Amino acid sequence: MQAVTLLIGIVGSVAVFLVAPVYGLVVFLVSCAWWPRYLTIQVGTIDFTAPKIIVLAIFAKLFMQTNLPHRFKFVALDKLVIAYFTAEIVAGAITTPTLMAFLENRAGAIFDMVLPYFAVRLIIRERRQYLILLKAIMIIAVPLAVLGFYESLTGNNLVGFLKQYHAWREGVVYTPTPRFGFFRACVTFPISITFGLFFAMFGPVCAGVLHNAKKYKALYWIALGLMVLGCFSSVSSGAVLAGLVSVTFLALYRWRRYWKPAVIVIVVMCVVVEVASDRHFWDVLGDFTFNPQTAWYRSRLIEVALFEGGMSGHWLAGHGPSVDPGWHAQIDRRSYTDLCNHYLLILSFYGVVALLIFIAMNVAAAKRLIKAYAASTSALDRWLIWCLSGGLFGLAVGCATVSLFGQPSTFYHMLLGFAGVMPTIVATGGAGAKEVLRRKLERRRHAQGRDLAQAQLVGAGKENSASWADR
Repeated sequence: MQAVTLLIGIVGSVAVFLVAPVYGLVVFLVSCAWWPRYLTIQVGTIDFTAPKIIVLAIFAKLFMQTNLPHRFKFVALDKLVIAYFTAEIVAGAITTPTLMAFLENRAGAIFDMVLPYFAVRLIIRERRQYLILLKAIMIIAVPLAVLGFYESLTGNNLVGFLKQYHAWREGVVYTPTPRFGFFRACVTFPISITFGLFFAMFGPVCAGVLHNAKKYKALYWIALGLMVLGCFSSVSSGAVLAGLVSVTFLALYRWRRYWKPAVIVIVVMCVVVEVASDRHFWDVLGDFTFNPQTAWYRSRLIEVALFEGGMSGHWLAGHGPSVDPGWHAQIDRRSYTDLCNHYLLILSFYGVVALLIFIAMNVAAAKRLIKAYAASTSALDRWLIWCLSGGLFGLAVGCATVSLFGQPSTFYHMLLGFAGVMPTIVATGGAGAKEVLRRKLERRRHAQGRDLAQAQLVGAGKENSASWADR
């Protein structure tokens, strides 16, 4: 499958040079979602995926054929994205004995996360481009959702045979995983959790198309419905939780002016649970999740990591990337620690400094959205901002129950890029609308002038005819 992966990378790269930059992002997303990440091209000890090749083509096009890099201006969010990966590299260099292998891993992460983020920041500059990307994501998601629903009902993954060519694990055979009377769908993704997260992350954001669509709105509703179905087809509690939180956030759009009292009520309720109960509030909330049994494990993971010495002696730089911190001995009878909490994964791998920068990065993204919302004068823009905020908020909650790896890591950084460009979209949205109106008025005046000239010519012709008749 290496030859096929290389062919996809080459065809995708050629396509990037033939289309507008925004459609280059679409090509990149197609390669991420429709071609498994575990199928790679091995060059020595380095694995290249099709998206890594295509994202290089995107940047080559941007620097060779456009002036977009010269128009780019750094904001705080951009600097924090770079600072977070720098913190990871520094911490990993301290804790990892095999430094070169670690640096190769982080170099791959730059291709999968940092470059997609900056590709979005460089390319998306107006609402039209953003809507093109959202509509393309919906088109990409529909066939995946259909295949996922089929797999969930039958246990048959139509592309599951590709797992035998797994780049990092030998002898892998697709095996359906049952849960609650269904099968956990994964389709082209490594596992069902990452498959469900694709829909949970992008579904709420794509809902922004609804209020901005003048045609085909029914088709957009169908696509969003299929994305919900795709999320549930994964039968993943983390993905479903992120999706439900995001959908609830969107449903509260009408009452958004009351967000401050709502936050106060939630905080007070959590404090009351902490004071009046012998359990932590996150443990109590776990009783209302998709699977309370797995929620108990996640709650216990937090307690062991933060309050029972799990990070003792490792707070600053962490235990090291891909190192089991050994917390399972205090939780259950597993032979390994399942770091199903992205915040704890960062803390365990890279330490508290990297975690604080990661949180600051998300806060900076939220500030960009708040800035855009405050500057917006259009209800269409406010709905776009609200939908993106809902997607990021749901993911922030979901990260307490799942870790981001594989394609969701890439998608997450693209969502951060969306937040980074939103103030620019809002700033150019009104100007764009005025420009469209100006052009319409010019065309109207031009048409009226042409009609007047034609009428004058016709009148002159009649006068000439009359004068010849008099003669």
